[in-house]
Amino acid sequence: MTSVDFLAKEKIWFDKPRYDEAERRFYEQKNGGAAQTTQDVGANAILQDIARARENIQKSLAGNAASNNPADQGELISRIKSLELENRSLHKVVDDLRAALSRLECRVAVLEKPPASVTAAPLRTCTNGSAVQQKNSGPVKEDDDDDIDLFGSDEDEEADKLKEQRLKEYAEKKAKKPALIAKSSILLDVKPWDDETDMAKLEECVRSVQADGLLWGASKLVPVGYGIKKLQISCVVEDDKVGTDLLEEEITKFEDFVQSVDVAAFNKI
Repeated sequence: MTSVDFLAKEKIWFDKPRYDEAERRFYEQKNGGAAQTTQDVGANAILQDIARARENIQKSLAGNAASNNPADQGELISRIKSLELENRSLHKVVDDLRAALSRLECRVAVLEKPPASVTAAPLRTCTNGSAVQQKNSGPVKEDDDDDIDLFGSDEDEEADKLKEQRLKEYAEKKAKKPALIAKSSILLDVKPWDDETDMAKLEECVRSVQADGLLWGASKLVPVGYGIKKLQISCVVEDDKVGTDLLEEEITKFEDFVQSVDVAAFNKI
C-alpha cells in the first residue's frame, strides 16, 4: 500500500483552516455592533478633550484682552509711580544715615586723640588800661600748689583702713576654714601559717594595732586552699599619718599567727 492510498483512506480534515476563517468572520459580524459602540465612546472622549482645549484658549485670550484694559494699565502705572517714590525716599534715608555715621566716626576719632596740653596766655596791660591776652607759644608751668590735695588725704586714709580691715577679715575667715585631709581606703590580706591558726585571735591581734589617723573596718575570711583561710580586712587611713609600710610592720610583729601581709586594694578617698 502506497502512502497516497493510505492518506486517501485516512480521515483527515484538510479544509479546517477555511472553516476556522469562516467561523472567525461570522463572530466578527455578530460582534460588530459592540466594537462600533466602543469606537464611538473613544471618539466622544477625543471631542470632549478638544472642546476643553478650545475653552482654555478662549479664556487665555479673554485674560489678555482684560490686561489690555486702560483701567488696569492706569492702576499698574500708579503702583509703579508709588514704588518709585518709595524707592527715592528710601535712598534719601540711606544717604542721611550715611552722613550721620560719617559725622559720628569723625567725633569718635576726635575723642580718641590724646588731649593736647592747654597753654594759658598771660595778660598784658595796654596803654589805655585794658587787659589784653598775650600769645605765648611755649607751655606755661603750672603752680606747685595744684599738686597738693587738701581734701583727699582723709579719704585715702579711710580707704587704706578699710582695705586693711577687709584683708584681716579674709585672713581670719581663711584660717577658720578646715583644711582638707587626704584619706585612703586600704584592703589588706593577712595570711596565717596553716589551717590550725586561730583566725579569731589573728583578727584580734590585727585590730589591736592602733594609730592616729587609722580606722579599722569590716573583715571576712576568704578560703585559700587545703583548708587554709586568710583574713581580709579593710581600713581607712590619713595619708599624712599612716602608711602601708607602717601597717605591714606592725601586723607582722605577731609572728605566732601572721605569715605575711599583702595590700589587696588601695583607693584614694
